[in-house]
Amino acid sequence: MNYTLNQLQIFLKVAQAKSVTKAAAQLHLTQPAVSIQLKNFQHQFEIPLTEVVGRSIFITDFGKEIAAAAEIILNEVEAINFKTMAHKGKLTGHLRLSIVSTGQYIMPFFLSGFMQQNEGVTLQMDVTNKLKVLESLERNDIDFSLVSVLPNNMAIEKIALMQNKLYLAGKTLPALKGKKSREQIFKDLPLIYRESGSGTRHTMEQFINEYNLQVSKKMELTSNEAIKQAIIAGLGYSIMPLIGIKNELLNGDIDIIPVKGLPIITNWHLIWLKGKKFSPVAAAFLQYISLGKEKIVKEKFDWFENF
Repeated sequence: MNYTLNQLQIFLKVAQAKSVTKAAAQLHLTQPAVSIQLKNFQHQFEIPLTEVVGRSIFITDFGKEIAAAAEIILNEVEAINFKTMAHKGKLTGHLRLSIVSTGQYIMPFFLSGFMQQNEGVTLQMDVTNKLKVLESLERNDIDFSLVSVLPNNMAIEKIALMQNKLYLAGKTLPALKGKKSREQIFKDLPLIYRESGSGTRHTMEQFINEYNLQVSKKMELTSNEAIKQAIIAGLGYSIMPLIGIKNELLNGDIDIIPVKGLPIITNWHLIWLKGKKFSPVAAAFLQYISLGKEKIVKEKFDWFENF
């Protein structure tokens, strides 16, 4: 046997994802690279680790045993690395976050300095919709969540990071250049919604309900990126967070449609379960955010604050 830690990691990821394509994406590798390493790993065993039926890959019983052993080995290697860092007086451990999809445009800027200062810290960050973010928080699977709409029925603590501004985004057509009422704009325009469970959708529906607006044409897409592409293609309009459409605004691909009552202004909050006992890494990150958030906002988001 002459397999490598890299091969163990790749096989474990394929076993967990049940897909070479998904494993490659999660490992930031090409699919052919994963397939080659998987083949080389298999050659060291006389018993099949996987079987392919149609286009689906299945892990054999023997493969599941090897995957379980690989996980133990990789965890032990990681523990050795952590202990080495700790003996050097460096902060070590995992930082686990779950953030709503629009948070991908801001959270990396609040993380980069901390991660650069603490090379012994590993980051696990799930980017999903608000419903799934809160589910992972409630299960205590993560240290912190980033949301723009606070949960109503959960005991949490929080720290505000920065504002969130939502505008009606789309293409300015000749019919929109005249003075049109808010009611007429929403009645005439094809409106694009995020999926159920999205914080952006929740905020958008609150606005529509507050002003009793009629929406005659609508569609639903499952990500802000998909909505941006739909808007650029001329499929419709949507109330979107400003933070996610900076480049499209600068390029002239998307316009802000002036509407009375917009922008909707909320706040991005980093939240955690009330009474949570933080690991040293989580406690250090919270201190880093508390002391440095104003500087980060000023350096990275000045354009946004002054929009």
